[in-house]
Amino acid sequence: MDQHQLAAEQFGATAQAYLTSAVHAQGADLQRLRELGRTQPGALALDLGCGAGHAGFALAEAGMQVTAYDLSAPMLEVVAQEAQRRGLPGLQTRQGPAERLPFGAAAFDLIVTRFSAHHWLDLPGALREARRVLRPDGTLVVVDVVAPESPLLDTLLQAVEILRDASHVRDYRVSEWRAMLQAAGFAAPETDRWTLPMVFDTWVARMRTPTLRVQAIRDVLAQAAAEARRHFQVQPDGSFLLDVAWMRSRAGASA
Repeated sequence: MDQHQLAAEQFGATAQAYLTSAVHAQGADLQRLRELGRTQPGALALDLGCGAGHAGFALAEAGMQVTAYDLSAPMLEVVAQEAQRRGLPGLQTRQGPAERLPFGAAAFDLIVTRFSAHHWLDLPGALREARRVLRPDGTLVVVDVVAPESPLLDTLLQAVEILRDASHVRDYRVSEWRAMLQAAGFAAPETDRWTLPMVFDTWVARMRTPTLRVQAIRDVLAQAAAEARRHFQVQPDGSFLLDVAWMRSRAGASA
């Protein structure tokens, strides 16, 4: 199967787990999105690669009109059901890949993508599409795992990510994000960073990682260079820290 089919299958089978995942359902970044949404009540927002919908819920709770967009139909079913349960009539769902957006030019005031872009087949293409459907004075917010600038640390991160989830494409470095955003017609992003603890057993269970791959991840982490183990703070049980970034960028001149 191709990358889009692989991602849709992987996440279709785990949709409910992502709705209840503490990693995805909580975080100061969600409160930050609510605060951003409150500055634009009634404005139109796109939750791009919405997953289980947590970013979209935060924006809809703040009074924005939200389109939750994702490749996975089961994910969108979970989002629609949860939006109804929360009483969020301002949230609607739409299915499709991030690289092809079925919306007109300048359709949205705000685009948010949270913990999704590392699965996209063509991130530069998706960013060009995001720029197209964003209004000239609009804002893009990206929240995602980011790779360290060090090649040693970057390589280790990508290795464990692809072993855990076959649909993984890449956790990009902040420098790569900056270059791709500017190439797509966005201003250089304002960036904040923090670390996110990953409890190993929960992390692999959420993705239903096969046992052989779980064993391989444990071995990769156990045999990693000391510098890498220190950076990711690898624990005896395999738990570790991921680097996460919030990147906020304004629509600039067309690329």
